[in-house]
Amino acid sequence: VAAEMIGTFFLVFLGCASIVSDKKSDGSITHLGVSLVWGMAVMILIYSLGHISGGHFNPAVTLAFATVRRFPLKDVIGYIIAQFVGAIAAGFSLRLLLGEEAHMAATVPTGSVMQSFVMEILITFLLMFVVCSVATDTRAIGEMAGLAVGATVAIALIIAGPISGASLNPARTMGSALAGNKYTSMWIYIVGPIVGAIAGAWTYDMLRLIDEPIREITKSGSFLKSRPSY
Repeated sequence: VAAEMIGTFFLVFLGCASIVSDKKSDGSITHLGVSLVWGMAVMILIYSLGHISGGHFNPAVTLAFATVRRFPLKDVIGYIIAQFVGAIAAGFSLRLLLGEEAHMAATVPTGSVMQSFVMEILITFLLMFVVCSVATDTRAIGEMAGLAVGATVAIALIIAGPISGASLNPARTMGSALAGNKYTSMWIYIVGPIVGAIAGAWTYDMLRLIDEPIREITKSGSFLKSRPSY
């Protein structure tokens, strides 16, 4: 639980600090740079803390894992509390360091509310789909988990950042909202990521169940049988 709190703290602190720094410096970091900071932060935190707590750092991920029985129900509340505490602490740490400018890191819709809501569902679906692949499937290369998940986060921010702010994470949004006193359409960033993550986890789990019998069928197909030697 402590690892989740620390990991979520640094994820939100580093990512939100890059947003504020970019806006204060008239875009010197650039949108691409901010996206890469978020992605690299996820990557290094998974590699440094993933073996301790699993490296969720996101209530939507924890809930999604629990719904597909990949995470114990008894630990869900503790993880989610730790994640929110870490994110809120990060938000107020930024406010302490940067003052009122911390509100710049809040996630608010740039497009319409529905555009942002659907975008949050889609990008969190993709994130959870990738997480399930590299973290729960023994056929995947586990050592690449941090890189794969970090790259997914970076891509999501590049694409969705200008539309919804690309939260992907209810704790990240809550931390910035409380610190910056900015709550515009916050429900989008609570409901959207949870719906997307659960859908992504269930979709990958269904594919895994379907894939096994299909592989057995194809193995027995005549085109895969070894030819008899004459």
